[in-house]
Amino acid sequence: MSYLVLARKFRPKTFAEMVGQGHVVQALENALTTQRLHHAYLFTGTRGVGKTTVSRILAKSLNCQGPDGQGGITATPCGVCQACRDIDSGRFVDYTELDAASNRGVDEVQSLLEQAVYKPVQGRFKVFMIDEVHMLTNTAFNAMLKTLEEPPEYLKFVLATTDPQKVPVTVLSRCLQFNLRPMAPETVLEHLTSVLQTEQVPAEQQALRLLARAARGSMRDALSLTDQAIAFGNGELLETGVRQMLGSVDRGHVFKLIEALAQGDGKTVVETSEALRVDGMSAASTLEEMTAVLQAMAVLQAVPSRAESADSATDPDAADTARLATLMPADETQLLYSLCLHGRGELGLAPDEYAALTMVLLRLLAFKPSNAAAATASTEKKTLNEAAAAAPRAPVAAPAPAPVAVTPKPPVQAPAAVAPAPVAPAAPVAPIASAAPSAPTPPLNQAPAGQRLAVVDEPRHADPRPTPTDSTSAKVVGVPIRVQPPPGARDEPHAQGQRAPFVPIPPSEDGDFWYATVTQLVASEAIAALARELALQSQLVGRDTDQWMLRIERETLNQPSSREKLTAALNNIGHDVKLSIEIGSVVDSPARRNKHAAEERQRVAEDAILSDPEVQALMRDFDAKIVPGTLKPV
Repeated sequence: MSYLVLARKFRPKTFAEMVGQGHVVQALENALTTQRLHHAYLFTGTRGVGKTTVSRILAKSLNCQGPDGQGGITATPCGVCQACRDIDSGRFVDYTELDAASNRGVDEVQSLLEQAVYKPVQGRFKVFMIDEVHMLTNTAFNAMLKTLEEPPEYLKFVLATTDPQKVPVTVLSRCLQFNLRPMAPETVLEHLTSVLQTEQVPAEQQALRLLARAARGSMRDALSLTDQAIAFGNGELLETGVRQMLGSVDRGHVFKLIEALAQGDGKTVVETSEALRVDGMSAASTLEEMTAVLQAMAVLQAVPSRAESADSATDPDAADTARLATLMPADETQLLYSLCLHGRGELGLAPDEYAALTMVLLRLLAFKPSNAAAATASTEKKTLNEAAAAAPRAPVAAPAPAPVAVTPKPPVQAPAAVAPAPVAPAAPVAPIASAAPSAPTPPLNQAPAGQRLAVVDEPRHADPRPTPTDSTSAKVVGVPIRVQPPPGARDEPHAQGQRAPFVPIPPSEDGDFWYATVTQLVASEAIAALARELALQSQLVGRDTDQWMLRIERETLNQPSSREKLTAALNNIGHDVKLSIEIGSVVDSPARRNKHAAEERQRVAEDAILSDPEVQALMRDFDAKIVPGTLKPV
């Protein structure tokens, strides 16, 4: 007899044998016990979690006849009657499985629905099981809607899909939906242990842990990997063999990397990464194992009591995880977890995945939160020390109560028209530790000859702001300040009663000629883009029979391609000349003339509105104002 794989050999035959889907089993058992049966069920979930298995057990529960042939609908099918044995072997005539991935058209669905008009031949119910139902076409879905909504009393629909988002809502609303969840690694581990004990296959517990994590919630994947591991290990499951088969990284390397990152040891990080490269370990697996360890560390840092749980007692890595949780700060743990999680997406972008792995690991050393905190603390400490050092050297108050603040940089030279006023000899100067004075200053407690300073006890928490002084104590040199006009001042000349003077462009023969020529070229669309801008922004400063001289302000406009296009356009309209361009100030250009013409039209329009008697009456009687920018010439 040929070998039967573990995934098929240990497929559950009853609801009691189902693993990890208690919420679905409980609902179906209660419905079968109370005879509250729906006509359509939809089972969703990832691959290998038991969708097809549940549908077969449900079909057996509906058609079980009992060992004596007198049984009815039950939540515990006997498994020995003719109906149960035929469903398990796949030859029960009233149980039909349709693979929608390969039979997705409307013709296949109609052929199935044609059987719905006939009553069951052997069983109590006809059961139509459609696997991967989301693969059906829209026409096929529409063909089955009516029968799915009101099927005969002897017909039950069971639908299964891994992608319920692709199933139309019209189908979802006609079914009872059960979501089969991915199984936890602990659940998979427990089931694998039971299976291997039944098969009498020796296995190390850590090897089974690796298989349970590699299954990613799928029991079928776990059993398939177990079959592969048994073949790889020649009938036994050892941790080294399973790790080599899966390409998993030894947790010892992961612990070494995390410890080196916690201590800021970049040399160990690089050496460990190179060792993993030499051993041929997967970079993605390294980051995956690191995220698993870091997640456990974060849990221990947030809930230290988890270290004493039963799972930690049976996990051989629990001691190392707990040690690293105390070695690395919580913020660095979170940062490293995020870097490892997002770093897996960078492996495919780098030319070498281990170069990307090294960069991901070294990124934590470059952005360690502790370094930033230490730098901040150092800056604060330096600021406090400077303040403390400057406090004993506070100047003694003179009879003139207002000290003159001196900036570190030399003051800007005042205009020649303003004569510098002498500084009062008694005015103290505030020292600044970080600035080097341009000239030596006398000691603050040394008074000029012939004067005596009065000693005044200044309050400890005196207000550092200067207080008003009389004009006799010190003179202040006036510095002219440039006042920026308010935002609306330029746009509201009428509100201010002022208007910028209009300076017309002085007329010239070359300017008129160049303006007319460029206007003709632009109107006929002979030039465009940069060539058009070159013509509009330039001034014709000289012309000869075969050469014209243009002047522009922006050197970026002087491109060879733009100059060639403008020369070709001039040749097409009869000016067979060559252009030479110089950089300089432009006074008369077509763009400036267009701008001045637009400004003149705007002025005429504004004058027409302001001189209107009704507008003047509104402005006078109701204090009305013209909103800037709303007047446009017609």
